[in-house]
Amino acid sequence: MGDEYEKLIRRLNPPRVVIDNDSSDVATVIQVDSVNKHGTLLQVVQVLSDMNLTIKKAYISSDGGWFMDVFNVTDYYGNKIRDQEVINYIQKTIESDASLMPSVRESVGVTPSEEVTSIELTGTDRPGLLSEVCAVLTDLDCNVVNAEIWTHNSRAAAVVHVIDSSTGFAISDPKRLLTIKKLLSYVLKGNSDYQTAEMRISPPGTHRGRRLHQIMFDDRDYEGMETIGQASVEDKFQRPHITVADCPEKDYTVITMRSKDRPKLLFDIVCTLTDMKYVVFHGMVASSTMEAYQEFYIRHIDGRPIRYEAERVRVMQCLEAAIERRASEGLELELCTDDRAGLLSDITRIFRENGLSIQRAEISTKSGKAIDTFYVTDVEGNPVDETIIDSIRQEIGQTILQVKQKSCLTPKPPQETTMSFLFASFFKRPKPQNLKRKQVL
Repeated sequence: MGDEYEKLIRRLNPPRVVIDNDSSDVATVIQVDSVNKHGTLLQVVQVLSDMNLTIKKAYISSDGGWFMDVFNVTDYYGNKIRDQEVINYIQKTIESDASLMPSVRESVGVTPSEEVTSIELTGTDRPGLLSEVCAVLTDLDCNVVNAEIWTHNSRAAAVVHVIDSSTGFAISDPKRLLTIKKLLSYVLKGNSDYQTAEMRISPPGTHRGRRLHQIMFDDRDYEGMETIGQASVEDKFQRPHITVADCPEKDYTVITMRSKDRPKLLFDIVCTLTDMKYVVFHGMVASSTMEAYQEFYIRHIDGRPIRYEAERVRVMQCLEAAIERRASEGLELELCTDDRAGLLSDITRIFRENGLSIQRAEISTKSGKAIDTFYVTDVEGNPVDETIIDSIRQEIGQTILQVKQKSCLTPKPPQETTMSFLFASFFKRPKPQNLKRKQVL
């Protein structure tokens, strides 16, 4: 009955999106008004992130059952959104209930979509793992058309879209899918996987980025990370700076985060908070060339703030993991060439034979062209020798494989400032004796 009532209210009060190019000199302003429900903020941010828009500033408010957010965004090149087709698409997509897909958390059976078979992989990270996975898929006549691979804290996760190499369609034969699952599970487990390696088939319409966060969260990749006391001084400077504080006057928990700015950062954080069943009631986001600052007033979905130290620590660990999973560590290489069966297997084999370790990868196929991005280090996680890259480019093709850019070290977090909380005029700043704060440096 509750779900039907929510649907009725939503139909009577559909989301309203106003896109304004006049209010700001440097960004397009997108205002979203909607009936609030758990996950609304994530759905909006997901649309903006999928359009590869950069969120320069954001103001979030969702008290009283109504969601009112303002986003200042630019395109990939830092310009306002001028293309009317893009503006219309953003407005239509956010306002359409059909675009707001529910999350997928459960393990699913062998049910491929009509166009591709989506495979989820989880296992212990090791050099050459992606090469081994691609070799198995090639031997099984599976062609990888799209994929995203993340590694974090010695764990690896991937969502891979494959088709039958001979027919060009999704693989639907249950026996063949069982064989794929069996062989890939062997590869993922390796010789000494102390954690369970898994291979699943995703349902149609799964959002890759969100699913990867859920996979790694379920795999508990946030556990086992160095504590503040154990981390090196250099590591402390590179890690995100996160605080979790009480705001007893309004019964909120206040989370503040400082980290290196990068694309999709807000999506990654909101995705994690949503999947952990926290609701953002108020918030502010501001980013500069090097740093992003985010501040959220949250409660658990049951209405309570964070009360216990163990819960605080877990929230900080999960948010740090969310920030770091998509961080572009390593040398960025871009491959662009005509697609063919076994191409990814050949490329990753060459990387492996030359001692490269793939930290993250995005694989895509558009109009018969393979457009792949790899972030690589050596097997110990150090920068790659330029002579090795030159040798690999000569083998693959100088025009086919390009060096894009080197990732920069995360800057040292700035010293604490006297910046007040976002809603200083509304909330009284907690007194030091009442402020329970935990920091991740």
